[in-house]
Amino acid sequence: MALTGGDVLLEKKGPVAYLTLSHGKYTVVTWEMRQLVADRFAEIDADPGIRVVVVRSDGEHFTSGGDIAGFMEVDPMDFTDLGHNVTAPARSAKPVIAAIDGYCFGVGCEMALACDIRLGTPRTQFALPEMNLGMIPGSGGTQRLARLIGLSRAKFHIMTATRIQARQALDWGILAELHDDRDALNAAADALAEKMAAFSPIAQRTAKEVLDKGIDGPLYTGIDLERKAYAMLRSTHDFAEGVAAFGEKRKPEFTGR
Repeated sequence: MALTGGDVLLEKKGPVAYLTLSHGKYTVVTWEMRQLVADRFAEIDADPGIRVVVVRSDGEHFTSGGDIAGFMEVDPMDFTDLGHNVTAPARSAKPVIAAIDGYCFGVGCEMALACDIRLGTPRTQFALPEMNLGMIPGSGGTQRLARLIGLSRAKFHIMTATRIQARQALDWGILAELHDDRDALNAAADALAEKMAAFSPIAQRTAKEVLDKGIDGPLYTGIDLERKAYAMLRSTHDFAEGVAAFGEKRKPEFTGR
């Protein structure tokens, strides 16, 4: 029987948007919550006042994964675009930080992998355990994990459903930072979001696009993309402001133009 309830809460604090997964202790992601992720990001992307997004959970765990029983009640045709909703962080033009404490399993892991930067605690564990159900990840997990940690490691962890512990995740680049506990994690996510929000929005957006698109092509294609993006940014108001502020030894005031 499908689970009901759960929410994806959106709170705006200045230029930072906080997206909070909310569904009990283990933060089980229901079918409805998946679509809510996409809906919230559509609202975020349409708001020019938001420069950075932080994704987190109010449960004891970031998320233990999806509503497995509920999937059996979904029409097979509804799986055609599976993963397009929870991977909205990857398509957003704005930088997205995931603050992950506790379990980050299944669809929650795939959502976190779609974010730009991940922060964790010693309690953080990643897993794509679909093999236990006779299934594979269906929301980008196979592809994003392999690109982050390499094909051999990804095959091992996906094909054996073995968890990735916090220290491994840090060493392998899944996590950018480890923090002592949830309070320290949230404080670090706040500080990082504020730091990134102070940069030029157009430079942040361009860096994300160049990195994401360049990594999947040959080196020369990525370098060509970078060169053209650099040339484009030279004509922006933000670049002129950054150079002027540097010369005048003051903090720049970027506007995204």
